[in-house]
Amino acid sequence: MSCTHSSTTTPNDLHADILEKINNHPCYSQDAHQHYARIHVAVAPACNIQCNYCNRKYDCSNESRPGVTSYKMTPEEAVKKVLHVGGLVQQLSVVGIAGPGDGLANPKQTFETFSLLQRYAPDVKLCLSTNGLMISEHIDQIASFNIEHVTVTLNTVDESGEIGSKIYPWVYYHHKRYRGVEAAKLLLKKQIEGIKLLVERGILVKVNAVLIPGVNEDELPNVAKKIKELGVFLFNIMPLISKPEFGTRFGLDGVKSATSKAVMKAQEKCGIDVKLMRHCRQCRADAVGLLGEDRSDEFAKQSFSDQSFEELEKHYNLNQRVKTHANIETWRRALKRANGKINQEKASKEELSSTGVTKLVAITTKGEGLINSHFGSAKEFLIYEAGDLGIKFIMHRKVEKAYCMGQEGCDGSYPILEIKETLKDCDLLLTQKIGECPESELKSIHLLSDESFADQPIEISVLKGVRKHFFNAVILK
Repeated sequence: MSCTHSSTTTPNDLHADILEKINNHPCYSQDAHQHYARIHVAVAPACNIQCNYCNRKYDCSNESRPGVTSYKMTPEEAVKKVLHVGGLVQQLSVVGIAGPGDGLANPKQTFETFSLLQRYAPDVKLCLSTNGLMISEHIDQIASFNIEHVTVTLNTVDESGEIGSKIYPWVYYHHKRYRGVEAAKLLLKKQIEGIKLLVERGILVKVNAVLIPGVNEDELPNVAKKIKELGVFLFNIMPLISKPEFGTRFGLDGVKSATSKAVMKAQEKCGIDVKLMRHCRQCRADAVGLLGEDRSDEFAKQSFSDQSFEELEKHYNLNQRVKTHANIETWRRALKRANGKINQEKASKEELSSTGVTKLVAITTKGEGLINSHFGSAKEFLIYEAGDLGIKFIMHRKVEKAYCMGQEGCDGSYPILEIKETLKDCDLLLTQKIGECPESELKSIHLLSDESFADQPIEISVLKGVRKHFFNAVILK
């Protein structure tokens, strides 16, 4: 089933107030995610539903997925951490509560945290993630704290409850536990009701849907249609992350993780006026840094918990942060001039290419909109579709281990095999540097490597690269 495709919405079509809300939010703006950082504070341990893809793990530093955190925090500890991190990572622009349970199943901790943040870190955007069950009960508080961005996980809009019953074993609502179809119907009713209320209040809503093979992949176009009707701003299709060692029900039952190809297929089916988020990293509940990195292990409790709010406010240095963000915006304007208007979010193959044939291009980057990372250190790749007329961003793809792990990281594994599997459908790799050995390995899967665009803006380099290698065209000046 395919969603109805209508006219393209560009950033220029968005109202100025919406542009302001998303400009430095790395989750709501694909462009911003290479320049601004986020932090998730793990103040919400409890959850009021059970999902078969979730296992909330604590004191865990070796898994990168939702529901995982190294430690739980009180509201006071959380705000101290924000001030500590914000002084060191001055591109920090967003504070989110995304677990490890559900923010609205822990309303006291959640709203106390937001209250303290308004007092001590007034420059950051406040963001909330929720399963949607309790939005209607807390809509006034959400609005009163000026929370402009709320993410709701909505995996199905099947009113029969059959699909939902395969995803949610139980829902706990108003001191009663519901199961099976009854639980799924109740959850869906409350999710739709909550999303409507958020949109009515002018709050930007992002809907997350987990693509679960064999369960809801054919349902996602229906989700897309419904959220378009509701006025949702952004739709994010996330692949199921499923391994037995994660301890989730789906993992233990042998339900496989969703592939990049499956996500791309789902994105294509749901290419409607609701913007697709293609750059999600499925962050931990305590994630810190740019979306392409996680620095959570750098900020242990002891590094900030004994300091006073007054000391941390001084360290946070609001005036310097304002200057840093102004410098980031100057750089972003320069990048836009360099890249031009070649990135076409909703373009077809025919619009991207004069021949109707496009290529997939993988990029290594550390952020800032540049090809500024060596292949050997890359643990993720940005993927673009490109022709000789234009480009569009498709997704990012992670690998568990970089090609060069260093002597301490050697465990007998051979990371290039995973990298080759991850990039097997790509045609061109643009990277800052690559050695002869990995370059030869990539050639075996017909993937060309090119380091001639090192430290250049990503988007224009993607177009130049495909013209250079595949279209026999003069490279853009």
